[in-house]
Amino acid sequence: MYEPNPIFAADLAVPAVIREAPGVFLQGRRIRSLVFSTDLAVICHCNADAVLAVYPFTCQPAITQALVAASQRPVLNGVGGSITHGERCVEVALHSEMQGVAAVVVNTSIPVETVSALTERLNVPVVVTVCADDAQAARQIAAGADMVNVAAGAATAAVVEALRARYPELPIIATGGPTEASVAATIAAGADAISWTPPDIRELERAVMEKARRLAAEQGAS
Repeated sequence: MYEPNPIFAADLAVPAVIREAPGVFLQGRRIRSLVFSTDLAVICHCNADAVLAVYPFTCQPAITQALVAASQRPVLNGVGGSITHGERCVEVALHSEMQGVAAVVVNTSIPVETVSALTERLNVPVVVTVCADDAQAARQIAAGADMVNVAAGAATAAVVEALRARYPELPIIATGGPTEASVAATIAAGADAISWTPPDIRELERAVMEKARRLAAEQGAS
């Protein structure tokens, strides 16, 4: 597991309960935790096993290159869905694969035909984000999705449980929620790995500056 800078280890360590997840295998590594971020400063100071890099714009090769170079661990890269799909999505995914990503991620609105094209042309796994155990998810899985990333808000554990019952061997990544209890419930429901959203970097910077000002005031008074 990647070791963070000890100054920030308490802030950017993933919940310890995630170690109980069975994990998924990517690039020869067992992945139990993924940090959901594209912020390089956050990624480099977090102890997650992998990076889930999804953002609401068309995937840019320069961003992918920076993420792969800085992360020092597997990167699952978002390549399309509602904004980018069809042949453009496939082209972006192929480029990402050549840059060294461990898997490509598409969102829940991705056309089934694009899922099929991705799985036919890529060697890295194709991860489909799903929000429900519904007909759309079933079609995307049938089209060849190698993994699913469950992002269903408060219903995530229930969706994971339903998918696990239907697809016993399907690798499932899922959001863990805000507490160790919610993470544990998601793992118990059948998730193999958990994506974790770190604190906002502005909150971390505010805390550091408050501590710095307090120390400066104490030194000035002594």
